[in-house]
Amino acid sequence: MGIFVRIWTIVFLVKLSYAGKSVDVLTSNNLNTLEEEEILLVLSRNKTISANNFTLIELIENQRNHTIETSKDTLRTEKLDDPHTNSFYNDFSEEIDREAKRLLQILPAYNPGVGRVSPQCKRHSEIFHRELAKFTLWALKMYDATAKIPSGLLNGNINQFGDFDECIGIQGSEGIQGQYCLAYLHLKIDESRIDLKHLHRLVHSHYAFKSNITDAGHRLPRYSIVNWAVCTPASCNFKDVETSLHDILTRYTSQTGLKITVKVNKEMCQVKRKSIPNETMFVSLFFMAIFALTIIAACYDHYKIPTSELLLSFSLKRNFKKLISLERGQNDIATLHGVRAINAMMLVLAHKSMALFFNPYSNRTEMSEYLGKPWTVIGRAASLYTDPFIMLSGLLTSYSFIEKLKKNGNLNIKDEYLSRLIRIVPPLATLILLCTYVLPYFGSGPQWNLVVTEHANICKRTWWRNFLFIHNYFGFESMCLTHTHHLGIDTQLFILSPLMILFLYKKPKTGTVFLIICALLSTALRYFVTYYKKLNNYVFFGTSIKQLYDTANYSYILPSHRLTVYIIGIFIGYLLRYLPKDYKMNKITLYVGWILCTIMFCCAFFGPAHMGSINYIYNPIDAAMYNAFAPIGWCAIFAWVIVMHHTGNTNGWFGKFLAWKGFLITTKLSYAIYLTQFPIFFYNVGSIRSAEHFEFFSMQFNLHELLWIIMLSITLTLLIDTPFQNIKNYLMRKSSKTTKLLKMQ
Repeated sequence: MGIFVRIWTIVFLVKLSYAGKSVDVLTSNNLNTLEEEEILLVLSRNKTISANNFTLIELIENQRNHTIETSKDTLRTEKLDDPHTNSFYNDFSEEIDREAKRLLQILPAYNPGVGRVSPQCKRHSEIFHRELAKFTLWALKMYDATAKIPSGLLNGNINQFGDFDECIGIQGSEGIQGQYCLAYLHLKIDESRIDLKHLHRLVHSHYAFKSNITDAGHRLPRYSIVNWAVCTPASCNFKDVETSLHDILTRYTSQTGLKITVKVNKEMCQVKRKSIPNETMFVSLFFMAIFALTIIAACYDHYKIPTSELLLSFSLKRNFKKLISLERGQNDIATLHGVRAINAMMLVLAHKSMALFFNPYSNRTEMSEYLGKPWTVIGRAASLYTDPFIMLSGLLTSYSFIEKLKKNGNLNIKDEYLSRLIRIVPPLATLILLCTYVLPYFGSGPQWNLVVTEHANICKRTWWRNFLFIHNYFGFESMCLTHTHHLGIDTQLFILSPLMILFLYKKPKTGTVFLIICALLSTALRYFVTYYKKLNNYVFFGTSIKQLYDTANYSYILPSHRLTVYIIGIFIGYLLRYLPKDYKMNKITLYVGWILCTIMFCCAFFGPAHMGSINYIYNPIDAAMYNAFAPIGWCAIFAWVIVMHHTGNTNGWFGKFLAWKGFLITTKLSYAIYLTQFPIFFYNVGSIRSAEHFEFFSMQFNLHELLWIIMLSITLTLLIDTPFQNIKNYLMRKSSKTTKLLKMQ
């Protein structure tokens, strides 16, 4: 009887533990016939485990433990529903206290409440540390998202971005929100400590670029500044973060040979974006309307529905046919397209190489050693690749104006200026709208505010300068869309071009002497300004960011310093109009010309290669010679082949290559490529979340990035550039017909 009561009690307890579940029910009728083995089979939860592994008492204990664990799992799920504190702390306080203490001894947590910070920041910092000691999830995430000292410091792995997305996604107790701040640290060593100098050089990757913490970093990289991410409560403003970081680091570096300066900029502290402003929505709707207009116009064009010629100017079908057309115009100069394509490609690669220096690399010192070779002249000579565009501008302007002067005897300067504005303003305005109001809300990342939002903020303040084409006079670092400085230079030279060309046309000898004197003065100006202000138009190894900005502001972006190659272009355009196409040059003159231009080209391109060496020491004479004469040497070979091929004096591979019909398409895209490349480069720089391993070819020749540049350039050309060129041509034809009718009357 006692055994029966015990078995009945066991079954009853098991039944209660399985309440609400499907179980095998044992009745009193058959319990008497069951042996212990059979009871075990019935009670066993895991049918795959042999009942021989347990005694009945052990199985009952196992069932009891499982019931308790199930209850604990349910309780655990309920406790995890509260994200603002660790609900398990009361159950495991001793263990958590011990583990937190050990963890924070090994890797101390950043304390944003140290020093003279705001009361709210201090209070939220206390809450953060209190919850971190309890291993509360949001506090652990804030601790986890802050950068830690990594391995590979002597290989340049000093820029630590932490975890951007984890940080800005934090929502803690008492309204605490995660804030991601990218702080700038400038490491200085005791100059008397020779032992530290070599280590400092390795950490800073051989000083490929030298920068100060106060240098503007939105256009050129602050290469020798450490970028260090911290995750803080959003109630701590940028000054609080700067103060606390300074106080903490001072404690560690006092009485050492290392001194650290800390700088935290307001725009480099980011929280989760909550909404998109109205102006961004309006600009987006405007772009959508333009796209819809091109589709509507294409439908009218395709189905031959009568409509205005202005509407058909936006026809996507018609404009795409123009883009891929290989038909040459009546006055086309064949080799110009190849010259433009080669220099555009070189410019994209050079700009890309500069953008790469913004990114963190786990092997940055190795990268600097790799790039400290003479062959890197390809990327360091970036300034050269813009000079042929200025020369071609002078050439085409002269070539066009001389034809009109010969035909009509005068120039309609007002129409020429208006034609140019219609040609260049719409794509420029589109890019400014895109980069100012749309792109900043199109992505995020540690450096997003530096290279994307900061450019947008500058454009909001100074966009009007770009439309007046005077933005190149206000400093490289204060310019809206810095890369468009070329438009300012070219437009200002175009405004002066009628005077120069009319003078040359009316009085060829006097005009030639005058223009040569202007070109020589411009060359001399480049030389002396570079020498006395210690500038350098060539990006040599170890150049400072300040020197690069000064070079741009005092020489590179000023039309007076770029006048030489523009005048060369004017002379070439003039010659092409007066030399007959069957003009045959003396063979000696031809060979001498080729040899001389080839030598000048090699001197311009390969001459400064030694300045790319890792051991190069700046010499102002080298810099002055390069800035004065390299543009002439680089453009000379292109000018020579243009004249020789157009007059039929050469039929070599180089001329044939430059005259390839496929370059007609790149010419139509060249303006859009020039405008769109930097927004794409900076989009990718701003989106980088962590250090990568530098590999030259895969990063320099990023096919995915190049594809995006081409796609965006095609879009800008088809939707904006070509339609407004069509409108310009339509208005010019209409104006010409009106003028003829008035003359007839």
